[in-house]
Amino acid sequence: MRRPSLPVLLAPALLAGCAAHHLSPQGTLADLHKVKPDVQDVTVEQGLDQAMEGYRRFLKETPETAMTPEAIRRLADLQLEKQFGIRTGDGKSRAMAAPESGKAPAAGQKGMPNLAAETIGKAPRESDRDFERRTTAESTLPSGSSADASQAGALPAGMDPAGPLEAIALYEKLLKDYPSYENSDQVLYQMSRAYDELGRTEEAMATMERLIRANPHSVHYDEVQYRRGEFYFTRRKYRDAENAYSAVIGLGAHGEYYELALYKLGWTFYKQDLYEEALQKYVALLDYKVSVGYDFDQAHEEDEERRVADTFRVISLSFSNLGGPAAIRDFFTKNGSRPYEDRIYSNLGEHYLAKLRYDDAAKTFKTFVELNPFHRSAPRFSMRVIETFTQGGFPKLVLESKREFATQYGLKAEYWQHFKPEESPEVLSYLKSNLKDLATHYHAQYQNKDLANEKDANYREAFRWYEDYLESFPKDAESPAINYRLADLLLENKDFGQAAKQYERTAYEYAPHPQSAAAGYAAVYAYREQLKVADKAQLDVVKHDTVASSIKFADTFPQHEKAAAVLGAAADDLYEMKDYPTAVATAQRVIDTYPGAEAGIRRTAWIVVAHGSFELAQYPQAEHAYTQVLAATPEDDKSRAGFVDNLAASIYKQGEAANQAQDYRAAADHFLRIRTAAPTSTIRPTAEYDAGAALIRLQDWAAAAQVLEAFRSAYPKH
Repeated sequence: MRRPSLPVLLAPALLAGCAAHHLSPQGTLADLHKVKPDVQDVTVEQGLDQAMEGYRRFLKETPETAMTPEAIRRLADLQLEKQFGIRTGDGKSRAMAAPESGKAPAAGQKGMPNLAAETIGKAPRESDRDFERRTTAESTLPSGSSADASQAGALPAGMDPAGPLEAIALYEKLLKDYPSYENSDQVLYQMSRAYDELGRTEEAMATMERLIRANPHSVHYDEVQYRRGEFYFTRRKYRDAENAYSAVIGLGAHGEYYELALYKLGWTFYKQDLYEEALQKYVALLDYKVSVGYDFDQAHEEDEERRVADTFRVISLSFSNLGGPAAIRDFFTKNGSRPYEDRIYSNLGEHYLAKLRYDDAAKTFKTFVELNPFHRSAPRFSMRVIETFTQGGFPKLVLESKREFATQYGLKAEYWQHFKPEESPEVLSYLKSNLKDLATHYHAQYQNKDLANEKDANYREAFRWYEDYLESFPKDAESPAINYRLADLLLENKDFGQAAKQYERTAYEYAPHPQSAAAGYAAVYAYREQLKVADKAQLDVVKHDTVASSIKFADTFPQHEKAAAVLGAAADDLYEMKDYPTAVATAQRVIDTYPGAEAGIRRTAWIVVAHGSFELAQYPQAEHAYTQVLAATPEDDKSRAGFVDNLAASIYKQGEAANQAQDYRAAADHFLRIRTAAPTSTIRPTAEYDAGAALIRLQDWAAAAQVLEAFRSAYPKH
């Protein structure tokens, strides 16, 4: 039992009548008629028992005055306060506690609200039966007493009923003896509460009936009607409850019990299977919340959030009974749209999902999107469709839903004409994930040998989603990897030219990343594959692209293990393209930059330098290069004879140049060097003969005779 708090407020004039020792010895009770009552409250510290004794003395010893009914009421009130802790204060009751509930859902992000009242992965959802039992239970009474004890029809154990019974008797006496008492509504109100605390519910209700008949404008009217509604509701007298709750609502939205009455009136209709009527009341409650500035995305008092969450849930139950999302559509078509319709669809979808009704849940989410394609929350509903089918284990429906999401919310979609993408990071993140999933799925399907008949279609799908990803998120951290996979797809499909370009894009158009060098090398590889299949009209272009990509690779990734080979191959290509200066320079770069390269790579580079220099008439350089080639060529190599002749030719050309310059001594020396530098060369005889001729021009007869004699001896048949 709750004890009263002190001090207690009493009227001093009444106390004067209670304290005999304060009276003059010559005074009589009649003298009290001359005392002008002072009804100003003062603080008394002595406690309830002393105060009640004072009132009893006053009523016993004082003739009837205008203060008598007030004294009777106060004595009765103090009896209740002592017994139950009920205090009247200014005549207004404390607010009735809101219905209990589970924890309200957290508010969602402002940009993309978290619409679901409860989501998958949280604590187990309260069953519909438990929810209904909790939210339709009789509300806690203002006195704070035990509702169970009240309904049981008896006081809690150990509580003496004498005090409350005395209070009731006093209230009845007051109403009988003073039928015009101005605070009769307060008396009836307190008396009904006393009956209720005693567990005499029927008498409490009868007293309430007296109050509302006699005092329709009482300050307690709304609470009493609400309590009547609770009484009838818990006894399944729904029509009577309906009338009582309606009376509260009829007082207007300013009333303390307006929201509770709307909520319970909705349940009253619901219990009668009048779901449409129930929805009218629940929607009216939400309308009222919106009208007073309630923001569903902001945090509020816990009790208030509970009631709102419970309202959305019973709305879900109602619409479920009426047929689901189509019923929501029809209801708001008939009654006008509301700003919180998205939450109603969301809660219904979550209601179905909690029951594992995956198709109904997805249908609910989809219906909202179909009706509101440009609503800010539409992407969230589309996400829930995907998540619903994922949870249900429907891979084909998941794939279809992902395609729809990527199409509806791709950055070129009409949706983004209404919203700024940067204000919806959750949607963008989900879009990226979906695009990646779609591309990966179709790429895997393309590679599946069992789906050869669908290969072309899967290729097109994979290409589409890779492209969409890169177009939508060109600067994203995952874009290089996605771009690499797109290039792989193209390479697998033998679209070598496009593959090469995508590899180049991956290698050079992003900030350095782990796959940069690999992509650069793959680009060169793709170009070389294209060279194998290119027709004559394309060949030159492809060669140029191949060389350019090779040189860029070597420039960008000079430390790559394949850089020397790539650069050497480019030098080879340049020579074949007759771009001798670039070929020689590139080959020389291989030689100078990669001294530790494989012998075969370096030998090939020397060959390019040698051949290119010869073509450029840079014969001394050619001679040096051929010498290096021969040094790297085994004696039994079939190509060796040709390189010997090339070396001899390089020397011979130097002799020819000296002849043309009329430097016959130098010419003779060059011609004669061939017999030692390239003794097996096929042009050695010609060179030695020309050496003799040069000496004759110098009129060096002795030297000329010696050379020619040796020539005749070595080549008698020449």
